Amino acid sequence: MNLSGPFIRRPVATMLLSLAIMLLGGVSFNLLPVSPLPQIDFPVIVVQASLPGASPEVMASTVATPLERSFGAIAGITTMSSSSSQGSTRVILAFDSGRDINGAAREVQAAINASRNLLPSGMRSMPTYKKINPSQAPIMVLSLTSDVLKKGELYDLASTILSQSLSQVPGVGEVQIGGSSLPAVRIELEPKALDQYGVALDDVRNTIANANVRRPKGSLEDSQRNWQIQANDQLEKAKDYEPLLIRYQNGAALRLSDVAKISDGVEDRYNSGFFNNDSAVLLVINRQSGANIIETVKQIKAQLPALQAVLPSSVKLNLAMDRSPVITATLHEAEMTLLIAVALVILVVYLFLGNFRASLIPTLAVPVSLVGTFAVMYLFGFSLNNLSLMALILATGLVVDDAIVVLENISRHIDDGISPMKAAYLGAKEVGFTLLSMNVSLVAVFLSILFMGGIVTSLFREFSITLAAAIIVSLIVSLTLTPMLCARWLKPHIKGEETGLQRWSEKVNDRMVAGYARSLDWVLRHRRLTLLSLLVTVGVNIALYVVVPKTFMPQQDTGQLIGFVRGDDGLSFSVMQPKMEIFRKAVLQDPAVESVAGFIGGNSGTNNAVMLVRLKPISERKISAQAVIERMRKTVPLVPGGRLMLMADQDLQFGGGRDQTTSQYSYILQSGDLAALRLWYPKVVAALRELPELTAIDAREGRGAQQVTLVVDRDQAKRLGVDMNMVTAVLNNAYSQRQISTIYDSLNQYQVVMEVNPKYAQDPITLNQVQVITSTGARIPLSAIAHYENSLADDRVSHEGQFASENIAFDMSPGVTVEQGTAAIERAIAKVGLPEDVIAKMAGTADAFAATQKSQPFMILGALVAVYLVLGILYESYIHPLTILSTLPSAGVGALLSIYVLGGEFSLISLLGLFLLIGVVKKNAILMIDLALQLERKEGMDPLESIRSACLLRLRPILMTTLAAILGAVPLLISSAEGAEMRQPLGLTIIGGLVFSQILTLYTTPVVYLYLDRLRHRFNGWRGVRTDAALDTAL
Repeated sequence: MNLSGPFIRRPVATMLLSLAIMLLGGVSFNLLPVSPLPQIDFPVIVVQASLPGASPEVMASTVATPLERSFGAIAGITTMSSSSSQGSTRVILAFDSGRDINGAAREVQAAINASRNLLPSGMRSMPTYKKINPSQAPIMVLSLTSDVLKKGELYDLASTILSQSLSQVPGVGEVQIGGSSLPAVRIELEPKALDQYGVALDDVRNTIANANVRRPKGSLEDSQRNWQIQANDQLEKAKDYEPLLIRYQNGAALRLSDVAKISDGVEDRYNSGFFNNDSAVLLVINRQSGANIIETVKQIKAQLPALQAVLPSSVKLNLAMDRSPVITATLHEAEMTLLIAVALVILVVYLFLGNFRASLIPTLAVPVSLVGTFAVMYLFGFSLNNLSLMALILATGLVVDDAIVVLENISRHIDDGISPMKAAYLGAKEVGFTLLSMNVSLVAVFLSILFMGGIVTSLFREFSITLAAAIIVSLIVSLTLTPMLCARWLKPHIKGEETGLQRWSEKVNDRMVAGYARSLDWVLRHRRLTLLSLLVTVGVNIALYVVVPKTFMPQQDTGQLIGFVRGDDGLSFSVMQPKMEIFRKAVLQDPAVESVAGFIGGNSGTNNAVMLVRLKPISERKISAQAVIERMRKTVPLVPGGRLMLMADQDLQFGGGRDQTTSQYSYILQSGDLAALRLWYPKVVAALRELPELTAIDAREGRGAQQVTLVVDRDQAKRLGVDMNMVTAVLNNAYSQRQISTIYDSLNQYQVVMEVNPKYAQDPITLNQVQVITSTGARIPLSAIAHYENSLADDRVSHEGQFASENIAFDMSPGVTVEQGTAAIERAIAKVGLPEDVIAKMAGTADAFAATQKSQPFMILGALVAVYLVLGILYESYIHPLTILSTLPSAGVGALLSIYVLGGEFSLISLLGLFLLIGVVKKNAILMIDLALQLERKEGMDPLESIRSACLLRLRPILMTTLAAILGAVPLLISSAEGAEMRQPLGLTIIGGLVFSQILTLYTTPVVYLYLDRLRHRFNGWRGVRTDAALDTAL
């Protein structure tokens, strides 16, 4: 059956079909979203709980632990970790990649409800949860600055106006606000005045709670009218609270202003943000899953003038960070790389054929195949990203192969004197099975990636299906459009009418064939030596794979850095701020830095800060983001009690089941025995600090946070009529920024916060002045029933899987790969000799690397098995697929040797290149073997004569297709603009593998064919199976 026949006979229908494919692809192209990498959804849910004033240990034991026990019953959780700091607990739940995040969220809410009775009664609200994607970086950060308004007022504007408006922009997901907190009325009590007037803290709290209410009051109605009842029960500003009457004392009114300083402030005074040199409130904008980043950012920017217009004139809305320019530049560079690849492929076809009309035929196959692929991408919900565009770049060198094979075969028949129409029918029919074998086996390689699971499938799904789609469209084009054009455009070869280029091309081809024939004859006479060289390449493959440096993914340059500032345990907010200022100024002075934004305090703790560093375009700074980090590590001054850790922001983040660390790499220790964990953690930290392979190690330096422990004499307290609930209640009122009442506004709700005046909370001795009301109404100082002791405590308590845990974040030293770093860690930990009850493991990128490293050999084996099965089915043979697969070791040697010699690293991108080589290199063997089998069956040639003839006849199409694939990858290798770090490893792997395999497979394939053919005949003889020729005769 000739599949091409109907299309050759109907040129108009064929042309319109090709035009329809391009139109469909063109429309789809405009509908594709844009993103830096494929959408990878890690099902992660974060649960947040707060209890102002509670210590980290209290939060861990009373909030984190009950919640973790409830969450532990939920199916599908892969990791569960928690981090408890002063007044805050954060529990992170990561689920299996196939888990429905909405169903998981319902179970999480049910678990929260079930733990209600186990949580502290003083919590103002139940824990809340949100679904996040930790692999998705913010697309934009805005800052609000003002020389007039206070930080709380800026935060209010951000919360009530900006975040609501921005959330309505199509494509915008969560909008987070940082750098301050909502406005609040702050009641700062004076202990001496309270003592003087005999006022208890609960008296003040009850006075305020009873004075500021917002309840329904009903209505009045007569036969004609209705009156709503309203009252002045809502107190909104600090001045409204000053005259509040606490009680009458000695005939005089005792008002709130007599015992407290009342001011309009913020809910949390331990929270501050900045943008460059100004104090600021930050809005961190995330996109919705699958949204077009470029279009979303464009729409946000279009809204900014209108948002600025509704803000007070003294408020400036600034663009602090924008991911779109780098993404746009990266994708533009990828698109230019694609165009260059297309031009190079067309050039090689023209040079080989030497005929413009003939070279135009395979040239047309390229745009039809590539543009048609956009339609498949749209149907599958893909995006235009680095990996999908790389797939199209590589497809450029592949889609032209099929057209070249068809064109070459038809041209050969025309040169033999057959009319173009008949030659098109005959030539297309002869290579139909060859094309099917090449493309189906190639598609099998890439589709096998979809069954490997884990991060590899999630990351490379779009790459694989995009490339497979381009190959399938190319197969359709080569069986329809290409033979039709050959039948009408190709002319019989007339001696003397050739162009100069055509004569040169034919002369070069004749010389290559003659030279190849001589060398091939020598090889066929020395088959054992050739076979031995093939076996040597297998061993060299294994050796190179062992010694080549390995990493997880190439380090991206997204134009953004993330800085983490850590203060020593126990540092106060006021001490931490000037340290942060030193780091901020030093970073801002670096010539590669465009702007710096960040915040200190908040849920991260008073001794922690985060910086978002925006770099200048790479064309201006000339060095990579990692080089900028290395420079800053040398220029940023050392600050006693503080340290700055910098990392290059990546489009792909790991460790979603754990709290954010200060690096891509982290090491976790966990144990059910807290004492054992505290004993061994410093030893592990010391061992890692000794490793030259690691740098920027961020670890807790002991239990350094100051703690005041109140030791209550319970017997004495009982005699005086005081219980522990009274003691903790009065401390909560005094020192925890307790929110005691709510102010309702038309746009938002605000809190009334009560605490003692901060100047009386600077020394533990002030605890002695706190008054406790006994059960009889008497007032006694705390010192009458208790004394305090100074001690050390953790400023953060972490759990991993319900067990206590500690984290060590680190970075790799320059020139050190992930493999080398993790191996060094394993050796160091082995020397430490951890006990069995202390578990140590990698986390983040190092953990993902270890998982993929173990599975890589099985991934490659799976691809080989898929190719063997497909080829075995197509050829109805157990032996011929082995001949075709024998071409692959040489490709592996070329790829790995190129990486090793040029100082590269074998990453997941390189692994992707190996998969591509598995699919491409075997094409050469298929072209040879398929023709050899035809010559044996139709011409009656013996195996030696048939394989020799096939090698010589297929030499030119093999060289053309291989050179087209190489030139298609050259733009990837030479790329130096944005995104080059992702493209270069792929180009290097492909070019190295193709060049080396091209040299070897032209000689090893015929030798292996002859050996295996002999084995096939013996095998068939033993089984009594007829040969192919005998079957043809019988039929």
